[in-house]
Amino acid sequence: MKNPHYEYLGRRMREYHRTHQWRLSDGGLYIPHAYSNMGPESLSYWDDVGFILNGRRIIVWWQHPRHVYAEAISSMAWEEAGDGPRDNWLWEGATKNYKIVGKSSKRKKLSSFTSRDPSAAQTQHYAKLHQIEERLTHDGIELKVQPSWKWERLRWAMGVSLVAPMEVRNEQELAKVARLARELILQKTTLAQEFPGFVYDRASWLRDHAVLAARPPC
Repeated sequence: MKNPHYEYLGRRMREYHRTHQWRLSDGGLYIPHAYSNMGPESLSYWDDVGFILNGRRIIVWWQHPRHVYAEAISSMAWEEAGDGPRDNWLWEGATKNYKIVGKSSKRKKLSSFTSRDPSAAQTQHYAKLHQIEERLTHDGIELKVQPSWKWERLRWAMGVSLVAPMEVRNEQELAKVARLARELILQKTTLAQEFPGFVYDRASWLRDHAVLAARPPC
């Protein structure tokens, strides 16, 4: 039995694709990012890639497990640091900047704002947060990240959230992510087949952290 809501979303996807064409690479991929800052030994964290399948757009939001782990460290640091003083320094007390308009140069128009400095209490809270995050980054946390994927129907595309231990440092490696996503959608493979028994844990994070620490600063 067909689902009217899914049928509607499918029609919207195909209609959107017809009227808003993607700029695709020679390999038929939508590649939104450049890789000029990535070397052959770089560690990658996340990326996006798109392709067309059966007349519908597929957008893949890929993450390496180390990125999921790093985000968990950041969240844990915020939780441990607790609530800050809620100093809205970005907006409250900002200085208004004007620019001269008109031929007479007598009129001025608001063009931007200059934020004030954070309060002493806010600065101390940020310093505490930074110290906690540095400690958790150095020591690692108790977390195990396994490959996973899920998809969702959007009005303009089918979205695929993919966590997989692949390195993406150039367009050729990004194409492998797109190929994996396509085969997962078509049920030609599974993550258990592609990455049997893979788990990213504290030991994995500390190995990656040691690799980064051993490299000279940019």
